[in-house]
Amino acid sequence: MLRNVAVVAFDQAPVFEIGVVCEVFGLDRSADGLPRFDFALVAGEPPPLRTSSGFSIDTPHGLERLEAAELIAIPGWRSPDEQPPAAVLDALRSAVARGARVMSLCSGAFVLAAAGLLDDRRATTHWRYAPALAQRHPRVRVAPDVLYVDEGQVLTSAGTAAGIDLCLHIVRTEYGADVANRIARRMVVPPHREGGQAQYIETPIAADRRDGALGAALAWALAHLDEELSVEVLARRAHMSPRTFVRRFAAALGGTPHQWLLAQRLTQARRLLETTDLGIDEVAGRAGFGSAAALRVHFARRLDIAPLAYRRTFRSARGAREVSA
Repeated sequence: MLRNVAVVAFDQAPVFEIGVVCEVFGLDRSADGLPRFDFALVAGEPPPLRTSSGFSIDTPHGLERLEAAELIAIPGWRSPDEQPPAAVLDALRSAVARGARVMSLCSGAFVLAAAGLLDDRRATTHWRYAPALAQRHPRVRVAPDVLYVDEGQVLTSAGTAAGIDLCLHIVRTEYGADVANRIARRMVVPPHREGGQAQYIETPIAADRRDGALGAALAWALAHLDEELSVEVLARRAHMSPRTFVRRFAAALGGTPHQWLLAQRLTQARRLLETTDLGIDEVAGRAGFGSAAALRVHFARRLDIAPLAYRRTFRSARGAREVSA
């Protein structure tokens, strides 16, 4: 279970991206029953380091701190045309070789690529930098249209707020949906922007709050996941024709109503498995899958795990946290 996290800062460091990692992993929320991480900000170059916003940051931690990290975050790199420090690249390669995970936010993907860690892997970055990443590192399978990509030991995210999604995704895979949702609630951000690919490689989507009718229909759907929710039903709630509803949905969320409903139902099922003693049939019914068999099929396709195994995994993690607290 993830405990030790480090984020590497360079000169001209992006403040928001560093802050995202600090907010998710660097705050002690153990009084609320949430996991506490051994967290450090590490200097990738000699400090003090100037930020991209004009002020300086300092830290007592050098690259040697990365040797203990289970997760290393690279929040951003100042120029796609500049080679990152060799010592940082060596440290990242060593970390992956010993089994640690590395993640990038926005242009931090160029650092992972320079270390060779994205070769023959699917990866993403901010859409503005995606062509440059593909050109400079042709072995990287750049996915410019997603918010984040999880390739196991190596994870990448797009710009700005996508880093929040990736950090919460990591918490979710380690500690379950309930813990990730509680941290998101503390941060006042959406708890989960998920997409439709297998396991935990996701293309997250989120509602467009500017569309009041669409937003109201989706909010209603979230409260009625156990019911039959066809496009026709949702369109009526939004006072639209089915064709208009599908078109507006695609423009606002970047997917289909079916994909969105499946993601929400899986999230609901995961929460029920983690936090209740309901039987699998009841969980399936409340989440809108209709039967335990259907729930098992979707868990296998999307999460590569059976519902009961998922419950055992995250119930065990929850018990360990309560004992340690």
